[in-house]
Amino acid sequence: MVTAPVPVPVVAGSFAIPLRLRFRATTLRRGLLVRGPEGWGEFSPFPEYGPELTRYWRAAAEEAATRPWPEPVRTSIPVNVTVPACDPERAHAIAADSGCTTAKVKVGEGDDLGRVLAVRDALGREGRIRLDVNAGWDLDEAVRQIRRLAAAGLEYVEQPVAGVQDMARLRRRVDVPLAADELIRLSPDPLHLDLSEAADVAVLKVQPLGGVWRAVQIAEAIGLPAVVSSAVETSVGIAAGLALAAVLPELPYACGLATVLLLEGDVVADPLIPVNGCIEVRRPAPDPAAMARWAPSEAETEAGLRRWAAAGEPAG
Repeated sequence: MVTAPVPVPVVAGSFAIPLRLRFRATTLRRGLLVRGPEGWGEFSPFPEYGPELTRYWRAAAEEAATRPWPEPVRTSIPVNVTVPACDPERAHAIAADSGCTTAKVKVGEGDDLGRVLAVRDALGREGRIRLDVNAGWDLDEAVRQIRRLAAAGLEYVEQPVAGVQDMARLRRRVDVPLAADELIRLSPDPLHLDLSEAADVAVLKVQPLGGVWRAVQIAEAIGLPAVVSSAVETSVGIAAGLALAAVLPELPYACGLATVLLLEGDVVADPLIPVNGCIEVRRPAPDPAAMARWAPSEAETEAGLRRWAAAGEPAG
């Protein structure tokens, strides 16, 4: 009996693309693109992550290149515009120009209230606003800030505090729903994570969770309404997020997959950007000219390859 060889993806390119505005303390997104029999995958872990986390990002890239994704149940995904921690005037312009009716606003630095009110003005009374804190507040500060910002009308607040216990305590003290992000993607065992008292919404990101198939399992295990979000990827990575959003049985919220708008460019000729607040479920391939434009130095590429290799080594 002849056993079919296991498909192995090939690293076929690298990129370094500036962001239009600083986002999560970074101004440049770097990564590798891998190719296999099913298409292209992206490996773009954040710089501060070590192999214990980047192994999931590598697994997601390998899956994208070698394994078919689940069959979709929808062909178009509603998305939110992401507003970085910028001044109110810039926040208003970003929200107004996006064509989206939902905005995720980064808070925790600068003029939070001014930024949120500017986005409310841009979206109008019917628009939806969610806040993202990236676990930047302690419990008392979270209570104070959420009560202050709730006057703008909030859909939910994403990861205002760090731990499960503080999230549960906060949830009992404020009237705004809470979403869990870091609690899920940084958990050592998200398949057995009880968020029933701590969150109302689960934020799912394909690369940090190890691929589309594993993210589907995690969504089922957690059992909360899900929002699929990006890790500020190129369109190659965003395609995996769309694949996850397209297969979930229910999708009650707009997804955070419009983040190609945060980049100065892309590795494809036809980027995955929203039209009338939605992104079509499709899978664009990298364009040679675009890849050449955003190719990093040889030293940067070698550093990326070392991270890729380290992410594939046995854990422990």
